[in-house]
Amino acid sequence: MLPSSRTQLWLFFILLCPANIIGLWWAVGSPLVMDPNSICRKTKRLAGKQAELCQLEPEIVQEVAKGTKLGVRECQYQFRFRRWNCTSHSKYFGKILQQDIRETAFVYAITAAGVSHAITQACSMGELLQCGCELTRSRAPPSPTAGPGTEGTAWEWGGCGDDVQFGYEKSQQFMDAKSKKGKNDIRALIDLHNNEAGRLAVRSYMRTECKCHGLSGSCTLRTCWRKMPHFREVGDRLLERFNGAFKVMGGNDGKTLIPVGDNIKPPDKQDLIYSADSPDFCSANRKTGSLGTRGRICNSTAMDTSGCDLLCCGRGHRDETVVLEENCLCRFHWCCVVQCRKCSVRQELSLCV
Repeated sequence: MLPSSRTQLWLFFILLCPANIIGLWWAVGSPLVMDPNSICRKTKRLAGKQAELCQLEPEIVQEVAKGTKLGVRECQYQFRFRRWNCTSHSKYFGKILQQDIRETAFVYAITAAGVSHAITQACSMGELLQCGCELTRSRAPPSPTAGPGTEGTAWEWGGCGDDVQFGYEKSQQFMDAKSKKGKNDIRALIDLHNNEAGRLAVRSYMRTECKCHGLSGSCTLRTCWRKMPHFREVGDRLLERFNGAFKVMGGNDGKTLIPVGDNIKPPDKQDLIYSADSPDFCSANRKTGSLGTRGRICNSTAMDTSGCDLLCCGRGHRDETVVLEENCLCRFHWCCVVQCRKCSVRQELSLCV
């Protein structure tokens, strides 16, 4: 089940607000809506580029909120079989973000990526006046993927390419503004790095798409444009970076990050980084933000993170039979209705004890 609009926005406000006012947002408990005026009015401590966007480009703030929702949903999909499943429970999620662990690195990266993706998509859909399709006049010729019978075919830029640079810059302005205040703070450096890794997971993997033109199905001319990767691809790529994340510590100058361990190459811009080890998330612990895994559905035959052995932390599992209702015997009736019956289905579940 997807979280409510208010829950989906928790992450948005957490990333904007310093830790000392996170609790204030949750304590107030007022319903928040996807309205830029409400967002800007309630977040009184916005400053710099964030305040400027609120005042001059409220429609951009609307897309920032949509991008945050996109990031939350993708985080919950990618971590659905893990001990920490990207829960947005208010009393626990803030504790996660107060720690500089791998999970926090992924949250910042996927959120910055979601904001960049949503703003860019809005440009291509003509929903923002400040931007539109990608400008291609000065762009060098691409190397489109060759297809059968396309050798020697003339081509030109056309269509509506995604202006990913605009989305990248707006995401950078909004998501990085708070962290830039403490340039010598190690946590700020790590957050900025992970924000950038998220944006690059979108910008660095643009693909070229082409359409053939010609009589009788011939391909005498191809029109090509650039498109963003699907956001599921972005999530998959960032999960790979999460699995190989680098542990770092601050350098003596307070401005550099050094990988922990011997003979470890420095992380590149697309790697995720963290400075503290994660809790095991096996048991509920408000101090660390862990909800525990008791009662979680697991796979009794799997050997990966979804398997009962790993997900249940060695405590074992119990099998339970549940009866679910689902649509069945569906028939199409002219025109144009699909009618289904409800059938009861018994399903065996394995639950962590």
